[in-house]
Amino acid sequence: MIGDILAPGLRVAFCGINPGKSSAHTGFHFAHPGNRFWKVIYQAGFTDKLLKPEEEQQLLDTRCGITMLVERPTVQASEVHLHELRSGGRELIKKIEDYQPAVLAILGKQAYEQAFSQRGAQWGKQRITIGVTQVWVLPNPSGLNRATLEKLVEAYRELDEALMVRGL
Repeated sequence: MIGDILAPGLRVAFCGINPGKSSAHTGFHFAHPGNRFWKVIYQAGFTDKLLKPEEEQQLLDTRCGITMLVERPTVQASEVHLHELRSGGRELIKKIEDYQPAVLAILGKQAYEQAFSQRGAQWGKQRITIGVTQVWVLPNPSGLNRATLEKLVEAYRELDEALMVRGL
């Protein structure tokens, strides 16, 4: 079982779709060697050093956290069912209402649309909010996503810069 890394006062809570088998095995978020999450958040400016999955708790020092839509591990996110995403979206809203990070960043457009019953979402800041929390949609850093590392970093850096503009 992989637990959330959440605390009050976060700049951003990154929300993955669900744990992969590597994460389920190690107990750490984004643990598969092909997942680019740790590299992307470092290159985008969220962390001062490249963290390893086993150092995930250090994210709280940067006022970042991690949660997920669905707790059931799978080999690929495409194995997650619509009803799991919808249920996970409802649970996620409750968590975010409790913690109220400045931003909730959902990592994956299709997962966001399915979990929140939205259509035609664009990358970046969304119209919906959860309390005072802005919702952003960022590309999934999974190695299965064809986006280049540079494109991922650019999308995540846009969020980091928007937070800095807000003094966060």
